[in-house]
Amino acid sequence: MEIPKPDGGKRLLGIPTVVDRVIQQAIAQILTPIYEIQFSANSYGFRPGRSAKQAVLKCKEYIEAGYTWTVDIDLAKYFDTVNHDKLMRLLSETIEDSRVLSLIRKYLKSGVMINGVVQETEGGCPQGGNLSPLLSNVMLNELDIELTKRGLKFCRYADDQNIYVKSRKAAIRVMASITHFLEQKLRLKVNQEKSAVDRPWKLKFLGFSFYHKKGGLGIRVHPKPVKKFKQKLKEITGRSNAMSVEQRAEKLRQCIVGWVNYFGMADMKAITKALDEWLRRRIRMCFWKQWKKIGTKRDNLVLHGIDTRKAWEYANTRKSYWHIANSPILSRTLTNEYLRKSGLITISERYSLVH
Repeated sequence: MEIPKPDGGKRLLGIPTVVDRVIQQAIAQILTPIYEIQFSANSYGFRPGRSAKQAVLKCKEYIEAGYTWTVDIDLAKYFDTVNHDKLMRLLSETIEDSRVLSLIRKYLKSGVMINGVVQETEGGCPQGGNLSPLLSNVMLNELDIELTKRGLKFCRYADDQNIYVKSRKAAIRVMASITHFLEQKLRLKVNQEKSAVDRPWKLKFLGFSFYHKKGGLGIRVHPKPVKKFKQKLKEITGRSNAMSVEQRAEKLRQCIVGWVNYFGMADMKAITKALDEWLRRRIRMCFWKQWKKIGTKRDNLVLHGIDTRKAWEYANTRKSYWHIANSPILSRTLTNEYLRKSGLITISERYSLVH
């Protein structure tokens, strides 16, 4: 299947059948411990006991040590462009059993089926299978070896990598030489538009960035994932999204818990407060929309303690749903406490639990 990418493109997923998935998992479980010994300590993606948070903390460590210029290299469609011959040669250096190598090559070439039509894959690791994360790490381990050989400070999470140096001149030199290595030796394509040489606090790595604060360097959430999170919340709290209060509260809870669990290591007290205020306004708008008819609006306002005359006045208003959602009347009726009892968890509360 095809899934949309954040930049507007499409990503092909090669989802294996149940039998293939079991076999791929069996191969991965045998090979992972063997390759774990070979992999770099600065590689954090798709590895047991390692996480994106550890990678971000390592980056912070480099910056605090004076490596304040970043070489951010973006690989264009990495999972779709891995050279099969190059990857198989690397695998054969460790795997001696030709049957296993033959099976892996078959999985690499198995292709993807879109609308019932099979398209062969001449390159790349089909995403969606159990083997592709391990195979991608095997390929990029060659980059890790090269960077280590040069004595460079770096962090890699799958195909996201940042290299840290002490000057802009060194960063430009490293960008040119590593781009050459990736394209000539590994036969991968570097996306020149998305790759950059800049200060780490101006760049995004795994959704995080950095900032200077009193007493040192702080970790913050980059504006892009905040925007994406707001868009997701907006979809759940859309006026035309016909859900019960319980269903909406559950979907919001899942979305908030997942987002905060990932970004909770960052300093985002102010962001969570602002997001909560915005989200409560959207929830009040949903209630106002659900009440729909003038009589229902009046009855609910009266039920929540507004006198009948004022309730009639508000129920008959021509102002927009969004405008009314910010009115003192709804703040007094659909209080923060009432929303909490309705099942709404706040982002701030969740953040305080994980931070």
